[in-house]
Amino acid sequence: MPRTASPARRRRLIRFAAAFAVLGALGGYLAVQYDSSGSKNPPRCVVQASDGDGGTSHTYEMSLAQAVNAATISAVGTTRGMPERAVTIALATALQESTLRNIDYGDRDSLGLFQQRPSQGWGTPAQLMDPVYSSGEFYDHLAEVPGYSRLPLTVAAQRVQRSGFPQAYAKHEPDAALLAAALTGRRPASLNCTPSTATADGPGDAARVRTELVRAFGKDVLPGAVAAGASAASTVSVPVPAAAARSEDKGAPQRGWELAHWAVAQSEALRIERVSYADRVWDAGSGWRTERAKGKETGTTAVRIQVAQ
Repeated sequence: MPRTASPARRRRLIRFAAAFAVLGALGGYLAVQYDSSGSKNPPRCVVQASDGDGGTSHTYEMSLAQAVNAATISAVGTTRGMPERAVTIALATALQESTLRNIDYGDRDSLGLFQQRPSQGWGTPAQLMDPVYSSGEFYDHLAEVPGYSRLPLTVAAQRVQRSGFPQAYAKHEPDAALLAAALTGRRPASLNCTPSTATADGPGDAARVRTELVRAFGKDVLPGAVAAGASAASTVSVPVPAAAARSEDKGAPQRGWELAHWAVAQSEALRIERVSYADRVWDAGSGWRTERAKGKETGTTAVRIQVAQ
């Protein structure tokens, strides 16, 4: 028969439990105060859109790494000429399969953002861990689904993925649609990221920005001279075709906002400290602000991406 604890021992256990509870509550309180004080925002990205005059606001928050992956998925889709609906389907799928994290594990041999399987012919493990490649594979398969843009999202995604839980994609549609509207450039200045301010990371590299732009958007995103590094040492200027579709922001080309949001999403990874487009400027420390055109600093003809020096 087990022995019961003595009254003194029970009292000691109760005191220890109470002390741990107090410490836990204090830690949680301090974390909330640190996060919400306004003096120090944690590294993150937020997409926000309002339904209109006095309407409700829909917000989605993600880590900086998730934002990089979401921006890559969108860029690969639009570069292939896929519509915003296709980007929404791809983002919802990645939200379900990996929570927008490029993971190197999964069910059986599943890998990457979309949990694609080398054994099923999707590619080599190294390829599937490349977000550009894996996104391209998803879009290639989606394009083969007849009428995918008119199908319910969960049906279109399932015909690509062949998941054991086909209804799971549906719950991600609102967040995916919000992300797609921002990342394709239809909703201007709706993505804001707060990168870390650690100086140990060193300066940014404009050449690397150009390399990643070409990887995500294809070689036509930069003219030959710009791609070769003819722009300023710390700044990349990305031309925006005047004939690009117009966004919801004073007629500015949607393509420009797509590129601007891609750069903001990459701010931590590529050490980007400023992005300028139309009459808006994004700074790593303060987010978006309106700044009336000053010569070539703003304007709708180019997106200017400045890296840390």
